[in-house]
Amino acid sequence: MVKKIVISCGIALVALATSANPGDSIKVVKGQISDYYIAVTRTRTVTGIVRDAAGKPLEGATVMFFASPMHCNTDASGRYSIVGGAGDTRLYVYYPGKKIVDMPVEFDQTNVDITMVDGQPMKVLPRNAARATKWYNPKTYAPRTFCNPMNISYNYEPYNDNVRPEGSFRSSADPMGLTYKGEYFLFSTNQGGFHYSKNLTQWKFAPASFQRHPKDDDQCAPAAFVSGDTLFYTGSTYYGLPVWYTDQPKSGKFKKVMDCGVLPWWDPYLFLDDDGRLYLYYGSSNEYPLKAVELSRDSFYPISKIHDVMMLHPKEHGWERFGMNNDDEVTLAPFTEGASMTKYNGKYYLQYGAPGTEFKVYADGVYVGDSPLGPFTYQRHNPMSYKPGGFVQGSGHGGTFCDLKGNYWHVSTCMLSLKYKFERRIGLYPTAFDADGIMYSSAAFGDYPNWNADSDIKNPVDRFSGWMLLSLGKKVTASSTDSTFVASNLSDESMRTYWSARTGEPGEWVMMDLGAVKTIKAIQLNFYDYKSIQHNRANDVYYQYRIYASADGNDWQLVVDKSDNDEDCPHDYVELQADLQTRYIKVENLHVPSGNFCMSELRVFGLGDAIPADVKGLKVARDKADPRNAMISWRPSEGAYGYNVYYGIAPDKLYNAITVYGEDSYDMRGLDRDTDYYFAIEALGEGGRSNLSKIVK
Repeated sequence: MVKKIVISCGIALVALATSANPGDSIKVVKGQISDYYIAVTRTRTVTGIVRDAAGKPLEGATVMFFASPMHCNTDASGRYSIVGGAGDTRLYVYYPGKKIVDMPVEFDQTNVDITMVDGQPMKVLPRNAARATKWYNPKTYAPRTFCNPMNISYNYEPYNDNVRPEGSFRSSADPMGLTYKGEYFLFSTNQGGFHYSKNLTQWKFAPASFQRHPKDDDQCAPAAFVSGDTLFYTGSTYYGLPVWYTDQPKSGKFKKVMDCGVLPWWDPYLFLDDDGRLYLYYGSSNEYPLKAVELSRDSFYPISKIHDVMMLHPKEHGWERFGMNNDDEVTLAPFTEGASMTKYNGKYYLQYGAPGTEFKVYADGVYVGDSPLGPFTYQRHNPMSYKPGGFVQGSGHGGTFCDLKGNYWHVSTCMLSLKYKFERRIGLYPTAFDADGIMYSSAAFGDYPNWNADSDIKNPVDRFSGWMLLSLGKKVTASSTDSTFVASNLSDESMRTYWSARTGEPGEWVMMDLGAVKTIKAIQLNFYDYKSIQHNRANDVYYQYRIYASADGNDWQLVVDKSDNDEDCPHDYVELQADLQTRYIKVENLHVPSGNFCMSELRVFGLGDAIPADVKGLKVARDKADPRNAMISWRPSEGAYGYNVYYGIAPDKLYNAITVYGEDSYDMRGLDRDTDYYFAIEALGEGGRSNLSKIVK
């Protein structure tokens, strides 16, 4: 029990109150408008002498308590006396030309002498303009390729348990894309706005926030569509959200069509048919099916019956099973979610996500119908968007859109789930419909450089640039390392491991030895947040760095200079404007938004010398007791650093691919029970790809 002193009208009143710190009290002063609460804590006086390294007293040194207004100056004999409270446990001392002292003190320490040493010049962020090189000139940079994960300004989670020992984290998911006035718009969860681009490589951000309460999602799993010059927009809700509209989306000016939706449209998708009728698809559950309904164009009120359109059947479809490798049929039933709709050649392709966003097997499937409200039939080729292997893993809850040249793309959610299960990224994959009307996307090289929307390419497999991975398993050294986050994590092709320097100061660096001189075409820096302190969006989030190259590790030349970059680029991808011949790559930090200089991967693309040998001995042992499972194996191929395992429902429909590194087998649990499959494999090497193996049924 402690004293609580209340001063009112000049009369002191004493009351009893409880406190976490015995001896503390609160003084309440009555003001003209409101009460002023002033903490009265236990205090003690700390005294001592401040000297230089030679023992000479320093006059005029300022002694403070850290993050406190309490301070004093030393006298001619270097003596100080400062009064501090129970929470003042760090002395902070300044003197010109000396290193600032930051010294912990216990509450019962009352005499503390301080020795100050000569200070080192503070590292300051260079403010010079970036220097252009023949490999990168920011004024003429016009990339022709992109590389997943998408390099957008992923927002920091505004809440969702965003307090971690390793610092805050970024996330976005549940994306959908569309074209609007000659540009591409990308909407995704909790971004406080949307991203837009002219080529699908370089993305800008436009704020469009509708958050009402601090713990609200700000447009979770948003839905949007375009009618004429008007963009309509809403988000996930069980309680009801407005539908907004605008013809100036980048201005942030939105009006309401309706104040509150009347349906519990979680994971909504709004589809405007070419006859002008509007449909809503929604649902996210491991118990209830996805639903579809026609909406009024004027009120967005439902005007048809609500249809149950599909639900998961994991006992039939192996890829719909729960678990990291579709291997958990105990914990929970899988989730049916993320509906989207694409119309092609008069058919309606209803897409959906399964089995859970935190798994590498997160994927999108498709049902096909003759009407926007169904009935729908399960497509034999499923999932249509699938990426369980490689650096980027997972490709679920997405949306399909058509670019300005008539080519289709599927944008989807990638699994990261390192600090939190809802820590996610976004991937972009070329998509098409074959002559039989089968919808599919290509992810065989889905995290390698692919030609962007500037190129008119009809066949998705032709999007791959042919630039191979040169960084896998290469030796990496660093200026420093914090804890167990070692430099070798930068070349293991895992987004779920990372390296961190001890600080975020300019001058921290990492260096990769490619083993021999190689032809470099592109470099991807995948930054990660370690000891970051950031919640939600801020205008001072950006990275600055320089990349150097050397043939011998001694003589270095500048390749990429981003010393005056002012954009957020958490997965920065740089397509070089000329081929670079080098063995060593060095990245020097200049600025990170918060926390330490940290990356999950330093990826280098280009061409080496050797093309791997063709793969022999491909075997697919399908489980007779459970045909959803198959063990795929092969003999290691000389010169290979990895493999692409292709499979599909016909020899000419090997649309899905699984990228495997460091293994000669794969435990496949994503097959449909009653479907026959065909398999083939190719080896990946730094000089290119092997021929495709013989097809195995």
